[in-house]
Amino acid sequence: MPMRIFGRNDPLTEAEFDRLGEFLKGCAGGKAMNVEELDGFFAALVAGPEVVMPSEYLPEVFGGEMSDAREFGSLEEANEILALMMRHWNDIAATLSKADVYLPILLEDENGVSHGNEWARGFMRGVEMCHDGWAELIADEEHGGCMVPVLMLYHENDPDPQMRPEPIGAEQRETVIEHMAAGLVGAYRYFRQHGRSGLGTRTAEPRNTKSKIGRNDPCPCGSGKKYKRCCGGQTIN
Repeated sequence: MPMRIFGRNDPLTEAEFDRLGEFLKGCAGGKAMNVEELDGFFAALVAGPEVVMPSEYLPEVFGGEMSDAREFGSLEEANEILALMMRHWNDIAATLSKADVYLPILLEDENGVSHGNEWARGFMRGVEMCHDGWAELIADEEHGGCMVPVLMLYHENDPDPQMRPEPIGAEQRETVIEHMAAGLVGAYRYFRQHGRSGLGTRTAEPRNTKSKIGRNDPCPCGSGKKYKRCCGGQTIN
């Protein structure tokens, strides 16, 4: 059947990730996500509190409406690219549904180091699409701490130096990334235990509000401390 490929769970190969990455790189305007951002973005949407339809999230992926960002060369290419994305979505969903830790897809710099900042940026873009639901988790005193690692990497290179955490060393970075993957499982579990709204019945409305946490605001992890005294200066050993 024509739609059968969209139900496959087999992970993308390295060559397939390269193909998807090259297609995204060719989108006009330079606003399309790279593979690392896409992975974080999909992870947040899969784990999150509401169903978001492709018609809502694909413009985020491509950096605009497809008619403006990139024209498919043929129907076959359109099917190929969309199938790759759906297979990757399904792989994340299948992994989390088994309560397994999903290991993020991270790009390496010229020195072979994976920083994880783009994954965190993609993840937070997914969070913004279901802002209110994620806000409930972040404010939850018992469970909100699962968001600390992704917030650390998200703010690491913030233009506002006051928003950045303490410098993250190489070994600590690996630990933060491991905790970020574990935090994804925690978020997925939280929304299933607390009732994921809208499954099959409604979709989330995209949010464009990009609110920023102030240094003296309550920390979003729910600790009750000021942000500068908690995640804003957080270290994970």
